[in-house]
Amino acid sequence: MRNEPQRPYRDDEIELVELVQGVWRQKLWAGMVAAPIVAAGFAYALLATPVYEAKLFVEPPTQNDIAQLNFGRGGDSGLSALTVKEVYDTHLQALQSEGVRNRFFRDVYLPSLSEEQRRGSRDSLYSDFGNVLTVAAAGKGSSTRYAVTASISDPQQAAKWVVAYNALAAETAKREVLDSNRSEMMVKADNLQTQIEGAKASARKEREDRITQLKEALIVAKSIGLEKPPVISQSLSAEVSAAMGGSLTYMRGTKALEAEIANLVARTTDEPFINGLRPMQERVMFYRNVKLDPSLIQVFEQDGAVELPDRPVKPKKSLIVVLSVVLGLGAGALAAMARDLWVRRRQA
Repeated sequence: MRNEPQRPYRDDEIELVELVQGVWRQKLWAGMVAAPIVAAGFAYALLATPVYEAKLFVEPPTQNDIAQLNFGRGGDSGLSALTVKEVYDTHLQALQSEGVRNRFFRDVYLPSLSEEQRRGSRDSLYSDFGNVLTVAAAGKGSSTRYAVTASISDPQQAAKWVVAYNALAAETAKREVLDSNRSEMMVKADNLQTQIEGAKASARKEREDRITQLKEALIVAKSIGLEKPPVISQSLSAEVSAAMGGSLTYMRGTKALEAEIANLVARTTDEPFINGLRPMQERVMFYRNVKLDPSLIQVFEQDGAVELPDRPVKPKKSLIVVLSVVLGLGAGALAAMARDLWVRRRQA
């Protein structure tokens, strides 16, 4: 039987064994270095202030939610109907606007701080507030669903803050939508009123022109002594009557001409003789006096209720403990190896 040659130890295996033995020889030093790090990790995990996170999800309103806004719009009104997207975009802009954030920061966030905390830099406090309350898309695949998130130490306050912030943004957005709608209706009413005034002025000028024409025809009728229209045969009456205008207006006779001139001069208003005037006036009155009920208008839909958070999102205690143990053991091992190397060199 042949004797199998023994496998020689590799250099890296010998070095690894020596390192492990060195760490074991200096285990006291390893413990002295690792213990504070592990203890600090445990202490932080136990003593750090927990942070709770509350979320409120918003989605576009329904068509019924914005029905009031489209009262008097669309069709032949000249005002395009508002869409769900247009109204919801206004709410999203308000959610992310600096105006709303500043107002909430001033009226809600600052009063929640202690007197000592409020003495800090306002810019620094506002920066902290930016991390406390955020607005972002609820998911990568969602372009309409957004989440308002509050991350603070009080779970009840976190839930109240997301509701209050969204309500403030909704109030701002609704006011902007209503003001814009009101402004468009007033512009529409003003344009219609301009058309009405133009129609009245045109009718007045036409009446004045008609009076001038009749007066000239009266002069001609008087000059030829035509007091009444001439008697014509039954077969020609329709044709001649139709032709008694323009240059033949004098054929109506002086009595008819004088009566019509007097009637036109005495007319106090031309409104009854303007085609389409009354419908235009009704539309002006509608646009100037239309009343919308803000309580029936919603600029968003809330997706689910705001749940009271019962588990803190920070600190992650288990992760902190594991990391502190790994870091402590690693630092202790390095310190032990360094100590062992130093001792062996002194002994050499």
